[in-house]
Amino acid sequence: MAGGSDAAETTSLSCVRCGKPAHLQCPKCMELKLPREGAAFCTQDCFKASWTSHKSVHLKAKLSAPGTGENSSLVSEGWRYCIKKGQARTPKLPHFDWTGTLRPYPISSKLTVPAYIELPDWALDGTPKVEPNSDLQHVVEIKTPDQIERMRETCRIAREVLDAAARMIRPGVTTDEIDRVVHEATITAGGYPSPLNYHFFPKSCCTSVNEVICHGIPDSRKLEDGDIVNIDVTVYYKGVHGDLNETYFVGNADEASRQLVQCTYECLEKAISIVKPGVRFREIGEVINRHATMSGFSVVKSYCGHGIGELFHCAPNIPHYSSLYHAFQPHIFYIQKSFYFMDNGQLLR
Repeated sequence: MAGGSDAAETTSLSCVRCGKPAHLQCPKCMELKLPREGAAFCTQDCFKASWTSHKSVHLKAKLSAPGTGENSSLVSEGWRYCIKKGQARTPKLPHFDWTGTLRPYPISSKLTVPAYIELPDWALDGTPKVEPNSDLQHVVEIKTPDQIERMRETCRIAREVLDAAARMIRPGVTTDEIDRVVHEATITAGGYPSPLNYHFFPKSCCTSVNEVICHGIPDSRKLEDGDIVNIDVTVYYKGVHGDLNETYFVGNADEASRQLVQCTYECLEKAISIVKPGVRFREIGEVINRHATMSGFSVVKSYCGHGIGELFHCAPNIPHYSSLYHAFQPHIFYIQKSFYFMDNGQLLR
């Protein structure tokens, strides 16, 4: 940490990463005059290991700085377009090389969470603290009976929340309205909507319409007859996360969309049916890929399933094609509902 200064002049500080006594400060945090408590590190190694997550603090500080013109418009709340991976807003439609006809619409202000709700560590500042550097990114955790029971309870809540969201789906409803239902249902159950402010994600669920593969941001666009929409819900409750999603038809979907969604559902069912101790994770991907290919579709390899528990995302990754790992009880993981390309090259899901 070149240029770092002594961080323990009058107050004892702890390392942001490991909690040990700290005597170094991030130079960029000093330049931006950020609180010393969030900029202290014990060694250069801890600073380097934390850099991937820590640097987002600098960008957030810059975007939040008072000013006029473009900078002030980026941080304006209300119905504006979401940019910079959720960290800023703009009144103008951002430029992008669109793959289809769908365009983003302005989004509303971030919803609030009552003080009595247990929060994950990214809820306040948008930066996960434990997850990026956890050993569980590389080692598959064997869940305890207590963890499994808490996961069952949390997943039941998530299922109920997703069902409440599904009841909203019809032409003319915005995905922002669906997001509000997800948010309120989660809070009512005593949980926190895990996506909210996760790496600055601005909403409480993901809504992916038509050619959007996944992780779409709920906005003010009204659903149209013939759309398909995937709703991805994750609930944080009693210290664990429960994650699930489903794809729905809006009104009268065409035959191509129906075949796509039906094939995706069949892939999921076939994958779940083989999950048991001793099965290789790659066999899950092989089952998915084989059925998709035989049905005239192909797997999108950019995204995969993931481990879950006290961390939102962790090992193991569950590709929808061949991998090299074994599955042993009692692992818990999430098989992402697979997304596919049509034979004509049009990206659907």
